[in-house]
Amino acid sequence: MQENARTYKTSVLLRRFWPYLAKYWKLMLNDLFMAGLTTICDIVLPMIMRQLTNSALGYTAPLTVHSVLFMAGVYIVLRLIDGGASFYMQAQGHIMGVYIETDMRRDAFAHLLRLSDSYYANTKIGQLMGRITNDLFDVTEFAHHCPEEFFIAGIKIIVSFAILCTFNVPLTLIVFACVPLMMVVSVKINHRLRAAFKRQRHQVGELNAAIEDSLLGQRVVKAFAGEAEEKRKFEEGNITFQNIKKKTYYFMAAFGTSTRLFDGLMYTVVILAGGLFLTQGYINAGDLVAYMLYVSTLIATIRRIVEFAEQFQRGMTGIERFVEIMDTPVDIEDAPDAKPLVVTNGEIRFEDVSFEYPDDHNEVLRHLNLVIHAGESVGLAGPSGGGKTTLCSLIPRFYEPTEGRILIDGQDISKVTLESLRNAVGIVQQDVYLFSGTVRANIAYGKPNATDEEVQRAAVLAGADEFIRDLPNGYDSYIGERGVKLSGGQKQRISIARVFLKNPKILLLDEATSALDNESEILVGKSLMRLAKGRTTLTIAHRLTTIKNADRILVLEKDGITEEGSHEELLNRKGIYWRLWNGLEEEDL
Repeated sequence: MQENARTYKTSVLLRRFWPYLAKYWKLMLNDLFMAGLTTICDIVLPMIMRQLTNSALGYTAPLTVHSVLFMAGVYIVLRLIDGGASFYMQAQGHIMGVYIETDMRRDAFAHLLRLSDSYYANTKIGQLMGRITNDLFDVTEFAHHCPEEFFIAGIKIIVSFAILCTFNVPLTLIVFACVPLMMVVSVKINHRLRAAFKRQRHQVGELNAAIEDSLLGQRVVKAFAGEAEEKRKFEEGNITFQNIKKKTYYFMAAFGTSTRLFDGLMYTVVILAGGLFLTQGYINAGDLVAYMLYVSTLIATIRRIVEFAEQFQRGMTGIERFVEIMDTPVDIEDAPDAKPLVVTNGEIRFEDVSFEYPDDHNEVLRHLNLVIHAGESVGLAGPSGGGKTTLCSLIPRFYEPTEGRILIDGQDISKVTLESLRNAVGIVQQDVYLFSGTVRANIAYGKPNATDEEVQRAAVLAGADEFIRDLPNGYDSYIGERGVKLSGGQKQRISIARVFLKNPKILLLDEATSALDNESEILVGKSLMRLAKGRTTLTIAHRLTTIKNADRILVLEKDGITEEGSHEELLNRKGIYWRLWNGLEEEDL
């Protein structure tokens, strides 16, 4: 998957994020209320110090033990309130973030399941894993801290400005004149920081993809002594990630340094202008002390916002990569008026069907017209690239025809629900995919509520029951990732049992025995014969012996169906099929 060149504006990302935050608006309002309470101590402390200083210097009522105890008591109560509010923010605020993260991950995963084979043909799974796991971790912190930090900062800046204006308006305006300049510099550095974080996230995805590819293919790596090459590729990606992170930290350092410089500027302004005003009698000592404390509070607030900027940009990057997934168009989905498919007989009809792959525009099928009768067994033969697999992939709508339409029992499959269509079609592929888990869970995948008896019966029909019972824990045996603990024939028979349990009307066999040894091929072949009985069946053949007994055999080439008939009829013609049968064009298989 290439790094998405599109850049979303912050306002757009926040607008897309808002529905997830708004869902928990009550929790958010409570969190903001508590955030407001935590600011009371910071706002009141300078006023207390002002009162103490002015009283001690005789500008106001004399300082007494009673007044000191009263002010100390008030501050202690405020600190207790601050502690309780802070606890709520840390607990419930983060929990709100977890809720939002969970909702976003759920939506992202659901959207990924709707995307077509074309998308996955051009996308690295490691990148997607990073987007729906690591990227959304930072959204938890962002969702919690973003409203809090800006709300607290807003209160402190507005209240501080209002209070300081009551002390001395000119000095307040001079001090606050530094704030816009600080914001402009911060925003410019922030843009670069966000771009750096996005490159960093993309490279993490690349590393994940490389690691996944190497570890899943570790047997091939060892078989070809490719450890050195895998180390080289990993090191190349690892160093790229290192360089990206180095640049990111340079931007972060520039960000932090600019903040410290502006801190110094604001303190200098207070010392210089405040000192001059003090000498001229425009401000008294207590007010200047309070002024310095408010400025310290203001600087601490701005510094906290600046420090939060890194987290903010991480969160925005996570939201951006989430939005990129959600904005990926769904090529194949239910029509607005889609109805469930009702399969009565299982007849399949191709009417003037053409297809080309969307990424390279390679035209595979051209104006194909074909009728596969209910209960008929049809074999597909022909050279590679002739469109056999593509033809079968169009039936469950893994791809959409470029032109024409496909009907099952007279119903246009583009106008029926995908769920009902795919429930009516059973697929057994050459490359069997078994999920990490037990034998029972894999057989029952298409029917999760199946009883133990139904699972066992499906295994018996698939010729898998005997070897399953020999496993350490029988049907509850763990088969490893992708069924690594089973042989090729065993995995194939479990996949056949899965289809037996599904009990579809239409069956697609995509070179289901071509990767097996002779003994396994015989066993699986018998299972497939039982599975195909009474069903409309299309069989893609690499070994032509697997379709020898088909009711009808179609020879498919780039120009379409060039030969059609039974095994004997095609051999008697001595055409393409005859040459394939005799191995005269084996290099094309």
